[in-house]
Amino acid sequence: MTAAEHLVDGVLGLPKVLPAEIDRIARLHLLDAVGVGVAAAARGPARTLAAAPRATGPCTVLGTGTGTGPLEAALVNGTLIHSLEYDDTHTGSVMHGSSVLAPAVLAAAENHGGTGSEVIRSFAMGWEILIRLGLAAPSGFQRAGFQGTSAAGPLAGALAVGLLHRFDRAQLIDVVAVAASFSAGNFTFLSRGATNKAAQAGAGAQAALSAVDLVEGGITGAADVFEGDRGFFGLYARDPAAADRLRILSDDLGSRWHLPEAAFKGLPCCHFLHPFVEAVATLDRAPERILCRVPVGQEQIIAVPWSRKQRPLRADEARWSLPYVLALQVVRGGVTLDDFAGEPDPAVLAMAARIAWEPWQGSGYPAVFPATVEAEFADGSSRTVRIDDVDGGARRPWGTSRVIGKFRDNCARAGVAPGVADEVARALLETPSPEISALRSLVHAV
Repeated sequence: MTAAEHLVDGVLGLPKVLPAEIDRIARLHLLDAVGVGVAAAARGPARTLAAAPRATGPCTVLGTGTGTGPLEAALVNGTLIHSLEYDDTHTGSVMHGSSVLAPAVLAAAENHGGTGSEVIRSFAMGWEILIRLGLAAPSGFQRAGFQGTSAAGPLAGALAVGLLHRFDRAQLIDVVAVAASFSAGNFTFLSRGATNKAAQAGAGAQAALSAVDLVEGGITGAADVFEGDRGFFGLYARDPAAADRLRILSDDLGSRWHLPEAAFKGLPCCHFLHPFVEAVATLDRAPERILCRVPVGQEQIIAVPWSRKQRPLRADEARWSLPYVLALQVVRGGVTLDDFAGEPDPAVLAMAARIAWEPWQGSGYPAVFPATVEAEFADGSSRTVRIDDVDGGARRPWGTSRVIGKFRDNCARAGVAPGVADEVARALLETPSPEISALRSLVHAV
């Protein structure tokens, strides 16, 4: 039996009704993704995309009150949700699950049909699959130059949508293999601070729907899609042995749930940066200089090349800059969405020039996202602060009220009335079957 066959058998053995706690957590992640997408439609770098005219259809474009076809809705909504770097992440697998899975299952349900409970179940199942794809090759996609979310996202998304379409075993095997034809998404955006990383999530969501359409139209895929040097893991993670690890990881589908470990984001920037910001925020006064110990495996994203990270050309480029984001915390006392619009702040750049880094072997990454900073003060004293893991993850989970608070804040940034935001939160979180149609009320002028 191939890894794809083994994975699909595990998916088919999943419970028809989610455990209550998994259902609760899945609803929170869906709510969070929707709120981030609505804020992005008004305030983010992809807001022009959100406002662009398009063909009419049954599927909601977040924050606009307009409808379009499922493929375009998945592309636009996934791009919006990922565009602020404010969407959730499973740290061990380094996967931004909701930015691919939420737009895929929502578009599929609005176009093809499906209850709110079916949407949540498919969304949660997609998360479990995506996490296992990442855990099979820890940080392997990133080392090979691919964003794991856009490489593995089409496969997990296609399986989630296939569940909504009630695919049988043969169709699900085909759909995961066909979806692998759409795997893509690299990190070249980092060299010039381009915004196409956001579109990689949207393209993954769109690819998931396309794979399902193709299989429904008779296209088939190879069941050994994961195996060998030219299989999915061999190509995208340079790790063909990961197929065997995926088989093992598939054994506990339905008994071991990883979704509760997915971390919500409290800052609109690369998740690797969050524990560093938290460490600096604990200081009782502004430091003159900071030395950061960066977990090996993160440096290509947040620290290299250091001279460019210290002097980003645009503020939105700084979402992946360790020195600039830490300097924001020092100079402005916090990091907000508004900090990544317009031109870089000269005062922040001056502080960023006084920040240095060194590699940190044995940090525990990617199982945890830790940080260590050594701050030096004007009087010659110093202080070292270590954060063992990122806020919002399994070791430091958010409660329901904090997720709702972030959702309300994002809706407010988009001009959504508080009462409307609260009604949507109730419709998604408190009803026996989430009322997906309530999302259409999150309308504002984009």
